[in-house]
Amino acid sequence: MSHPCPGSSRFGIPDGQIIVGAEQQYWTWKPGGPDRVGINTIAYYQTFFGRKLELKMGYLRNQNEFAGTVVGGNAGVNVFGPPSNILYQAGMSNNPAPTPALNLKYNFDARLYNKVSIQRSLSPDGQSAQITENPSGLNWSTPNAGILLLDEPGYKNKAAPGVPETWLLAGAGFNNSSYTNLQYPNQPRANANSVYYVAADRQLWQSDVQGSASRGVYGGFSVMYAPTDLNKVSQYFELRLYAKGLFDSRPSDQIAVVATNTVWGNFAVEAALTKGHLVHRDSTAISGTYTAHLAPGIYTSITYTRQTGRALNFLVSTSIFF
Repeated sequence: MSHPCPGSSRFGIPDGQIIVGAEQQYWTWKPGGPDRVGINTIAYYQTFFGRKLELKMGYLRNQNEFAGTVVGGNAGVNVFGPPSNILYQAGMSNNPAPTPALNLKYNFDARLYNKVSIQRSLSPDGQSAQITENPSGLNWSTPNAGILLLDEPGYKNKAAPGVPETWLLAGAGFNNSSYTNLQYPNQPRANANSVYYVAADRQLWQSDVQGSASRGVYGGFSVMYAPTDLNKVSQYFELRLYAKGLFDSRPSDQIAVVATNTVWGNFAVEAALTKGHLVHRDSTAISGTYTAHLAPGIYTSITYTRQTGRALNFLVSTSIFF
């Protein structure tokens, strides 16, 4: 369970922001991850040339900036399944593991954009190693971590009366960190990992055309790929159907049904088989999530995942803006 508390204020900066956040993470389930208390983000955001160019720099969480993993608007509610593994393998920073980065987004017009990032990579040994070696998040780097370069062109139009919201994007990341080669694990570490992805989301029905055009039903998909010789998760597929403000009495609530398929890299699978471990070559799950907007800045999500039978995950997330 984590409790991020981001805050932002103008401080007289025209069309810019300074963003500072902290996070406390505590797990009662050991495999969940290491406990930590540290920064969530320290960032400076600024626009130029009539908002044609957007700059964001500092200790960033690129999980929220790239790959379209958060489509819940200002609330930042994630309706997706868990594509995080394949992105974290590539070194992408996230809420419990922010890293130094500089992001630039160029808006060709109101819909077409291209976004690039130069980011200090997460540890090539994984998310758990990153947090263990840098729990505060303030260290400039961790052992064997290099630079992650990201590029994402996209097309996004906001919902308007009679105009459905559409978001199409594709991206690639290249990382020069020192990774262990899963095909030849006894050889010296290899470099040049990568990840590739495409995603699309479309508003299928507007439930309140004149009042709030973003309310309605949406559909989308994501596909991700990473090379099998350096990554334990090689492919990820997702189909999603979700709704924003489906009920008039709950205009800020969200509902999502997500089907996912995660494919493990063949070298990782063969290595596990050689050791006599029980393995699966892929994992399929169907989950349903209801996210309730309880009060300004407070969202509660309840998720049921069919893959794990009767397991019920309850997440409470609190954000304070000042």
